[in-house]
Amino acid sequence: MNVTAVWFSGRVTRLVSRSCGVVGNARPQAGQDRSPRGPGRGGRPEHADRPEHACGPGPGWGRAAAYDRGVRRPTAVSQGWLRAATVAVVFAQAGIAVTGSVVRVTGSGLGCPSWPECFPGSLTPVRHDEVAWLNQWVEFGNRLLISVIGLIALACLVLAWLVVPRRRRLVALAATMPLGVALQAVVGGVTVRLDLAWWTVLPHFLISMVLIWLAVLLVRAVGEGDAPPRPLLTPVAHRLLTVAVVLLAGLLVAGTLVTSAGPHAGDAETPRLDIAVRTLAMVHSGLLFAFVAALALLGLVMRRAGTATPVWRRYWTLLAVVVAQGLLGFVQYWTGVPEALVSLHVLGAASVVIATAALWVAARDRGDAVPAEPAARELASA
Repeated sequence: MNVTAVWFSGRVTRLVSRSCGVVGNARPQAGQDRSPRGPGRGGRPEHADRPEHACGPGPGWGRAAAYDRGVRRPTAVSQGWLRAATVAVVFAQAGIAVTGSVVRVTGSGLGCPSWPECFPGSLTPVRHDEVAWLNQWVEFGNRLLISVIGLIALACLVLAWLVVPRRRRLVALAATMPLGVALQAVVGGVTVRLDLAWWTVLPHFLISMVLIWLAVLLVRAVGEGDAPPRPLLTPVAHRLLTVAVVLLAGLLVAGTLVTSAGPHAGDAETPRLDIAVRTLAMVHSGLLFAFVAALALLGLVMRRAGTATPVWRRYWTLLAVVVAQGLLGFVQYWTGVPEALVSLHVLGAASVVIATAALWVAARDRGDAVPAEPAARELASA
């Protein structure tokens, strides 16, 4: 231990001792004059009239002990901030998927033709004869939004790390947010470098959907414990829910393939997937009908089993979002895939992922979150 640490430890000990009217580790005896004003009434030292916790176990002593053990702030305070940050990151991850679709439908995918710079030698848009000013700022704005999401994701990780006692699962889920944003930035750079090749745009969208799913799990993890999950559905219902999740994954992949073959590439000169849009749209719609059928069977099984009300609320929300998204998809196809409906369809896809993940976490129970240690709670309320 270095000299500075020893000196600081001694100073803290003396300050705590003085606040109790004690020199060293000894307490003054009754009637002993330890203050300039003399003993208190009845021969008692003046410090005896102080609250007990000033000289022994109690809230004050607990705070000192908490600092001595290295307990970190905050607990209850950070939980409120953490919940707000996790909800914000769900909306942010969904938002970046929507703004990405705006980049595509406006033909702004190469508005900034370089990466990480917008143009060689400039991080920001510059006047250029071959690239429209609007396209530059649409793409550049999308890049700026990724930076904002990165800050929100990093806040989630920091706040999760500060929760006492430390929760590995919560920290692990929170860590996926900034790591996912970093991965998206790299994939986005590769996409630009390869002139928006469809097979680079496809994972760009799917990674967003995975991050949205993990963000919903993170929101749930803030208020739940870390015990092994206890299913709230019957085994049959749980298997049907798992099948529905798998079908959703296939539905999302098929949707990106339809987009890869469709008219909105992000740039007029970008090669498209050489498969008929009609063929891919039929596969996509077939998976949609299978997904809806799985949800319908799940509802019947849940009804017979007497499922709890909170799970039912998540179920009906998911079913409503899926039906709305399906209708939007058919209208989009019949009307020639107009730009506005493309972005709404991406928003609908993100909403379906959020609703499915919400049902998934509602269908099992991990108990309540472990309460903070007593000393840590005192630190938070100090």
